Amino acid sequence: MALNFANNNSLSAITAKPSGLAGGGLNLISTQTASSSSTIDFTSGIDSTYKEYIFKFINIHPSVNDALFQFNLSTDGTNFNVTKTTTFFIAYHNEGDSAAALEYFTTRDLAQSTDDQRIMWEMQNDNDDAGVGTMHLFEPSSTTFVKNFIVTNQYKSNPNYSNNLFVSGYGNTTSAITGVRFKLNSGNIDTGVIKLYGVS
Repeated sequence: MALNFANNNSLSAITAKPSGLAGGGLNLISTQTASSSSTIDFTSGIDSTYKEYIFKFINIHPSVNDALFQFNLSTDGTNFNVTKTTTFFIAYHNEGDSAAALEYFTTRDLAQSTDDQRIMWEMQNDNDDAGVGTMHLFEPSSTTFVKNFIVTNQYKSNPNYSNNLFVSGYGNTTSAITGVRFKLNSGNIDTGVIKLYGVS
């Protein structure tokens, strides 16, 4: 049975979304562009407007080799030290086709720690190297639930490995999250863009 939501009109005659058809979409809140940046902080636009927020990482390029791209959460927009428990998986494959695996790393996850969570590992700063990905943050303004997040990133590491990294976990607080900070463990974020969206 075909779904007829256009009332047999041509597509050009449709001027509005038919009633009963689910909505949704990404609403751009802010864009930050790195330029030898020590941190990229989002301290506004994260509130009760949306149930889910998405950060898009576009060509994050470190100033040094073997850099770790990481994040932390804040409940006051100033101190980024929320206690977190996380999981950390990585799938990798090298250009020579001699190594490939899916692994869980107990040394890269967190267990009730205020440390920054790593979300890209051993990034390289060759001219053509960069990391991309997405982080989902759910109901940051809730004063009832912990703050769940899911991160998926793709980047190249030395020596010529393709890495798909998956991190999930929660900020163990019932206070509202008002800020998120991204940084490297050493050096600066040379170039790159992070976009913040609200999901409607």
